[in-house]
Amino acid sequence: MEINNAKCLLASKDPYFIFAQWLDRARQIKTVIEPTAMTLATSSLQGDPSLRTVLLKEFSPQQGFVFYTNYKSQKGRELEQNPRAALLFYWGPLFRQINIKGLVKKVSRQQSVDYWKTRPRASQLAGWTSHQSEEVPRDESLEIVYEKGEHLWRGQDIPCPEHWGGYQLMPEIFEFWVGKEFRFHDRVRFSQVKKTNEWVKVQLFP
Repeated sequence: MEINNAKCLLASKDPYFIFAQWLDRARQIKTVIEPTAMTLATSSLQGDPSLRTVLLKEFSPQQGFVFYTNYKSQKGRELEQNPRAALLFYWGPLFRQINIKGLVKKVSRQQSVDYWKTRPRASQLAGWTSHQSEEVPRDESLEIVYEKGEHLWRGQDIPCPEHWGGYQLMPEIFEFWVGKEFRFHDRVRFSQVKKTNEWVKVQLFP
């Protein structure tokens, strides 16, 4: 049975199972261009928020939600200062979204290296040459920087940079949203009880 309303959501015990079902459904819809795209919200110690879209690479109750990036980027610097973040999945054609909040930490170095090896060479070059979130010097261009990287690593395997790797967000809250007519939407929140790891469910007004 597809979980597509508040009654079904409240009857479920496992938010990861619901997420997996919804993601599978999104992957079946041709008009959903990138089902694994998720908005990542971070903030500085001063509370200044920032948003960007990243791609989900894997998820499980053990790993949480895993994505990869440059550790020196704005999101990397903010997560170093404040390791709490939120994710938002929105699948417009399904009229569904999921808001996830939790604590973030780096995955193991070996996991980052193993994933790096699966990336296309062009993506590896981009990871090495891009000083993510920094200004491009006036006397250079992205093309010139990329060509320098090609020259540096020509004929060699490109190793995973120390400044590049994965993060895992361990959810403490899932909020599932199903769009309805007249904006009377279904919203159900799962909150984790830390002592027992059980999930407490409540329905929210739209």
